[in-house]
Amino acid sequence: MTLSQWAINALERTNDLLTLGHYSPDTARNYSAQLRWLFAYYPEVRPSQITRPMTLDYLVYLAKTLGSSRTKLKMAAQSFAFFFRQVLNKPYEVPSVLFPAHHDKLPAVMRTDEVKAIIDCIENIKHRTLVSLLYSTGMRISEVANLKIEDIDSTDMRIKVCSGKGDKDRYTLLSPQLLLELRGYYRAFKPEVYLFNGTRKGAKYSTRSIQHIVAVALEKTGLQHKGFTVHTFRHSFATHLLNHGADLLTIKELLGHANISQTLHYLHLSNAHTKNVVNPLDMLYNQAAPSTPKRRP
Repeated sequence: MTLSQWAINALERTNDLLTLGHYSPDTARNYSAQLRWLFAYYPEVRPSQITRPMTLDYLVYLAKTLGSSRTKLKMAAQSFAFFFRQVLNKPYEVPSVLFPAHHDKLPAVMRTDEVKAIIDCIENIKHRTLVSLLYSTGMRISEVANLKIEDIDSTDMRIKVCSGKGDKDRYTLLSPQLLLELRGYYRAFKPEVYLFNGTRKGAKYSTRSIQHIVAVALEKTGLQHKGFTVHTFRHSFATHLLNHGADLLTIKELLGHANISQTLHYLHLSNAHTKNVVNPLDMLYNQAAPSTPKRRP
């Protein structure tokens, strides 16, 4: 893809501002890629002269001609918004049609036996350890990919999650069972820098590889049609903690939620607060019959 010098300068300026704003490497890479394609679509137009209607025409092209998903269209629109607002200092309204009205649909959650079946079906020690870590920590897929060896604290039995969502650090649980698995994995693979290396030592594992591991395991266990994804392990971690008595504030801190309202959603997924409730219909039929006073002889 050949770009004009104007486009190259615009991309460099965009990357400078993304760095200044401490945007994650994944976000910076995605924004730059989307803008690069936009500039290539209008090769004769200076990036500073691209208008919002022109970006909408490009989004229509992505949707109709290339069949791009809603996720990709949203990413493209958000990158355009960043470029307009931060680089060009112009207003930009992201098309609301890309963000339909929010519906409070509860996410899928695995049963504990389903989690165990998924983990047990994985023969590769590296893959099995990675999936065990996903479930036992509630970490996001990008957080697992970015996890470094030095983040494992076996003294205080916790794992440091660096630069999570919102560029915040936090700690999550280190399970004794997971620690045993990690030690066996480390002896076998000798990772460097990142806990899970990619094809090269010292390079982090890709999120796509993690998604593939989970997809294969779901296929092997026959759970591929239940709507489970890598992120389902995070929902299951929180729900199962709640079922076993953990309080919402603790779960909030472990997940790295900015607001308790995000954590409250797990009340709808947990049965901890309802399993001991007696149904009023059962009360009608299980009431003890009033005792008849005995007659004295």
